[in-house]
Amino acid sequence: MSILEVKRLSHGFGDRAIFEDVSFRLLKGEHIGLVGANGEGKSTFMSIVTGQLQPDEGQISWSKYVKAGYLDQHAVLEAGMTVRDVLRTAFDDLFKTEARIQEIYMEMAEATDYEALMEEVGELQDRLDSRDFYSLDAKIDEVARALGVSDFGMESDVTELSGGQRTKVLLAKLLLEKPDILLLDEPTNYLDAEHIDWLKRYLLEYENAFILISHDIPFLNDVINLVYHVENQDLVRYSGNYEQFQEVYAMKKAQLEAAYERQQKEIADLKDFVNRNKARVATRNMAMSRQKKLDKMDLIELQAEKPKPQFDFKVARTPGRFIIQAQGLEIGYDRKLVGPLDLTFERNQKIAIVGANGIGKTTLLKSLLGVIPALGGQIEEGEFLEVGYFEQEVPGGNRQTPLEAVWDAFPALNQAEVRAALARCGLTTKHIESQIQVLSGGEQAKVRLCLLMNRETNVLVLDEPTNHLDVDAKEELKRALQAYKGSILMVCHEPDFYQGWVDQVWDFNELI
Repeated sequence: MSILEVKRLSHGFGDRAIFEDVSFRLLKGEHIGLVGANGEGKSTFMSIVTGQLQPDEGQISWSKYVKAGYLDQHAVLEAGMTVRDVLRTAFDDLFKTEARIQEIYMEMAEATDYEALMEEVGELQDRLDSRDFYSLDAKIDEVARALGVSDFGMESDVTELSGGQRTKVLLAKLLLEKPDILLLDEPTNYLDAEHIDWLKRYLLEYENAFILISHDIPFLNDVINLVYHVENQDLVRYSGNYEQFQEVYAMKKAQLEAAYERQQKEIADLKDFVNRNKARVATRNMAMSRQKKLDKMDLIELQAEKPKPQFDFKVARTPGRFIIQAQGLEIGYDRKLVGPLDLTFERNQKIAIVGANGIGKTTLLKSLLGVIPALGGQIEEGEFLEVGYFEQEVPGGNRQTPLEAVWDAFPALNQAEVRAALARCGLTTKHIESQIQVLSGGEQAKVRLCLLMNRETNVLVLDEPTNHLDVDAKEELKRALQAYKGSILMVCHEPDFYQGWVDQVWDFNELI
């Protein structure tokens, strides 16, 4: 049974085509990975099927009575609501059922038809019992613990949460709703390893359908059984997990390239024969026959290679031995979150900071850099520091183009040099000339990396730099950071990214 069907979909932004006449279907119980490079349109596709975007052309058909759940990281959370309040809204329909039961009991005081009312109460009560209504709080606490939501307090006001904490609350609410189809766009971005493992087990056992966008390939590979590959304005379906998709895709690509080479040789031979024989009376008919074959030939076209990023970070003069020394450091905002801490970060060290989200890793980076004041203790910076900082979250709504943003930051460069710098980061001309706010998360990250690459640094402070980056970009960033001759302090939740090249791993759970 088809839950969702997309027919003849076309969509674009301005003169930039995203999809061209694509079709898609989702059957009950299918676990789909939506994969492709940054900017190919994965998140746009999610926005279209959820009705947040209207396509230029095409038809989106949902089956009747299907409940879809979308991880909308931009959902508005009301001030005054606690984390528990938000999670309980996952069961609004059950609370309405309970309220209706109470109304019926009130009606019984004046009613004459007791039997009809009691029958309705019985049906409603059965609905509550079948959904384990009277153990909802235990279920809420279980999911909250599993995703680390309970770590920052079930009675916390949701408007005081960080972006990562907020996303975890929305993910927990979505999983508690248990819809017929889950639509998940980068759900692991704000989860640490322990919570990713739990989500992996949850999705493996999930009997309903889901569509998942994730650049965390080991996670993606373990939980999906189908792949839809987004490339060159098209969607292509593959059976199996991500590894199996890669094998089939590589084989199809090799076969197409071989067929293309054979056809190009055949075309060259035919053209050569025609050119040599069209003027001779004895061979003119054969030449015309060859020309007709050329004219009727269906030409094989190879897709243009997507630009692959090349990251290289410029290195400033050598700093002193100690980059940062902290003693008795206490960090937080209105109240102390962590501390006291004693930390030493030395020249040429490459350190990964890991630990549960919401525990204070980003706050630590900002405190060490002086972006926010420490609540206590001392921070001593070394000499001759040139620090490059990659923030996890930046304000949205940037109407500048990447060209304007980089040129403003480096006015000494000419336009050709700015374009070349952005192209090295894997951005096309259309990306470079579009407003930053309409670019995908991965494309925006590449713009920020371009800004970081073009200034000389001897210390890189990186807060979740792999969020939103596609596979090629992550691999290239990993290579560039390994090659970097300066010091690195990095928050990261992907062991596959940092293992093997960092000198130390600071487990924030142990630091506090």
